[in-house]
Amino acid sequence: MLDLHRLRLLREVHGRGTVHGAARALGYTPSAISQQLSVLEREAGTPLLERIGRNVRLTAAGQVLVRHAAALLEGVEAAEAELATIAAGRAAGVVRVAAFQSAFLRIVAPAVRALAVSHPEIRIEAAEVEVEQAAPALRLHQLDVVVGDEYDGQPRAVHADLDRERLLRERIRVVLPADHPEAAVERVSLARLADVPWAACQPGTGHREMHVRVCREFGGFEPDLRYSSDDFLILLELVRTTGAGALLPDLVLGYGAPGVAVRLPAEGEIGREIFLLTRRSRTPAVAAVAAALRVAADESPRND
Repeated sequence: MLDLHRLRLLREVHGRGTVHGAARALGYTPSAISQQLSVLEREAGTPLLERIGRNVRLTAAGQVLVRHAAALLEGVEAAEAELATIAAGRAAGVVRVAAFQSAFLRIVAPAVRALAVSHPEIRIEAAEVEVEQAAPALRLHQLDVVVGDEYDGQPRAVHADLDRERLLRERIRVVLPADHPEAAVERVSLARLADVPWAACQPGTGHREMHVRVCREFGGFEPDLRYSSDDFLILLELVRTTGAGALLPDLVLGYGAPGVAVRLPAEGEIGREIFLLTRRSRTPAVAAVAAALRVAADESPRND
């Protein structure tokens, strides 16, 4: 009989591409995973993996097992959730949530607070993780709910096997020092900000890509990206204290930003969508968390 735990290891190796990657994700040694997979191959009676350079690839038999493993593990998850719900009398269990920083602060944290009252039997485990890293973990059942973002003109990868649900749309604002000459108008022309030093997220991030694209398309200049941080609150403080400019979303600015001027760009609207990503089969606990996140998103502060 095939062992469910070893099937989970096989699926993890398939998702990570290497035994070492699966070992790091699960907290095992590579040798332990290799030994377990050797046992699984003996149980299956056929090779399940073949080595391609430093990576491994599933054989046809391995692909069959991984496909069935996904359904089996979802069934176990549903059974565990149903048992927990029966024992508690309502939705219960552990739900693991990942979100990027501003959504974590303005959506996830309020939702966790509300769920502590409405669904005390649900244990929320939340972590700050970008959607690129979170989506594979969602598919591998290491996460249950992911809150991600997508800037205009920068579509995220489409995950046909996952459910995506829009939570809100927010606008991106031009943030300048309060005493900057261009801050006197309601809508700021980006073309007049070519000489401003800018603060943005690290290279390779969606925010950085958006920042460069907007300055090129709307302003007609290459931005002087002098300060870098993936912490939006640090970017806001850099505007306040160094004289830099930034392009920041409503979720960061909705609670107020004293000491800076927050303006819309004159050349047009810049926005991003905040979305919810889950597996297609939602347990009652995951459904309750998703509902709480929707409420928190609706109630999140916005600029007028």
